[in-house]
Amino acid sequence: METTAPIHSQSTIYLVDDHPLVRDWLSRLINEESDLKVSGGTDKVDAAIREIQLLKPNLIIIDIGLRGRSGLELIRFLKDQNPDELILVLSTHDEAVYAHRALKAGARGYVNKRETTEKVIQAIRRILSGGMYISESLAESLATGLSQNKHPGWAGDVNLLSNRELEVFRLLATGRETSEIAKDLSVSLKTVQSYCARIKEKLGLHNATELLQAATRWLDGQNTG
Repeated sequence: METTAPIHSQSTIYLVDDHPLVRDWLSRLINEESDLKVSGGTDKVDAAIREIQLLKPNLIIIDIGLRGRSGLELIRFLKDQNPDELILVLSTHDEAVYAHRALKAGARGYVNKRETTEKVIQAIRRILSGGMYISESLAESLATGLSQNKHPGWAGDVNLLSNRELEVFRLLATGRETSEIAKDLSVSLKTVQSYCARIKEKLGLHNATELLQAATRWLDGQNTG
């Protein structure tokens, strides 16, 4: 009787997350599976690029918020280098805002860190087998074209923002000064100020105070949504 061998007897997975505890938790979770193995991990984008090119993992798990660069930018870079790269996003960020951006950048799935460990393993296996993974609620939203920000007390639509503008908006919400954001993103202060100006224009905000208040309300909505 002819049998079909699995594509990978043990699939290797690389972790990119800026929280060591999350990487440790994921490593233990994944390594408990006989057919899965974590081959490495880091919180730094440059190190991730180097090690991924060296290790050639079967799947990469990436968080959205990383030190120095957005996870979305890392996804796009990796897909430009290797269009066949399999990427799963695991993040606390609002699915309604970030999931479609991650998929557009080239990710094959999106899982919120609030999900159960079973869902994480399910997402990994589905992507490794050639499929995609998103939540039922997001699938319905994407199917009906209603994926949009709906947090109470918020009049703007963050989907109007580019990925870099959204990253600046998020960092403002965490209390980062514009000079700190410039350092985090490795750009000039003038560039960050330009991003802030465009954000205000797109969201109908009139000054820096309104920008900060809007960013804070949006982040509060993510944490309680």
